[in-house]
Amino acid sequence: MKIEADSAVYKTLLESTKAIPWKLDWRTMQFAYIGPQIERVLGWSVESWVSVQDWAERIHEEDREQVVNFCISQSKEGADHEADYRALTKDGDYVWIRDVVHVVRNDAGEVEALIGFMFDISERKKTEAKLIDLQKELEALSFKDGLTGVANRRMFDSVMELEWSNARRNNRPLALIIIDIDYFKQYNDCYGHIQGDQCLQRVAKTLASAATRSRDFFARFGGEEFMLVLPETDEASAVKVAERCRNLIFKEQIAHAQSAVSQILTISMGVGAIIPTHQDSISSFIDAVDRRLYAAKQKGRNCIASDGR
Repeated sequence: MKIEADSAVYKTLLESTKAIPWKLDWRTMQFAYIGPQIERVLGWSVESWVSVQDWAERIHEEDREQVVNFCISQSKEGADHEADYRALTKDGDYVWIRDVVHVVRNDAGEVEALIGFMFDISERKKTEAKLIDLQKELEALSFKDGLTGVANRRMFDSVMELEWSNARRNNRPLALIIIDIDYFKQYNDCYGHIQGDQCLQRVAKTLASAATRSRDFFARFGGEEFMLVLPETDEASAVKVAERCRNLIFKEQIAHAQSAVSQILTISMGVGAIIPTHQDSISSFIDAVDRRLYAAKQKGRNCIASDGR
């Protein structure tokens, strides 16, 4: 009785999530289970998901061959995998799905079943499309910093507003790193403004490489200050990115004879993350991260200041 009760609890938990759980028998290529959420997302009834053929036929024709071939090859190799594709709805529209698949093997090591979750990522794809449009605007409307070639303050404001709205709507964290070159005035005084401009260009190019994901965004805020926006990133992860920024600048070995902390150029950073609500404001969040940058400078510069350190 306890096993039956536990199974009922697990089934209730699975079917109360937004993700769509499913299980496919590898030998028969038929669905052993698919969550009732599928009907709410795609319109197709649970009963209509009989075999892998039903899944394949409900993938957008432009995505079908690549996705099916990829998933079959990965499953045969026993490798867990995930795939993004447009799934056709019953009314002829489509929804962006991320399918996360776990391969189950028997004691002999043979593939026995596939277990996975389908996630509706349509909102994320819409956000990515908006960001692509914004990137095009960067070129068309000169949202580019004239000296360093990275995005400028105007573009930062646009992207920050978009990511803030997205984070608030989806209840996801948004992180910001504010970066300042240590003793840059002294650098200019020592080496001259032409070399100072070259230094800014080199620093900007180096720091931009720390933004590794498609939605990570880097901009020059003004002077020797830069911003790195990290969507869907908590503070601990953002601190790791900040450490990467420090290491990248260190590897450049840019001489700075007039620095009070090192003979090479260094940076100070303030790091913060938030899951914004309607009571929060972008300006207040930026101010809070800027105060952490100030704290990093007070600690002696060439360091990172966050809530946890």
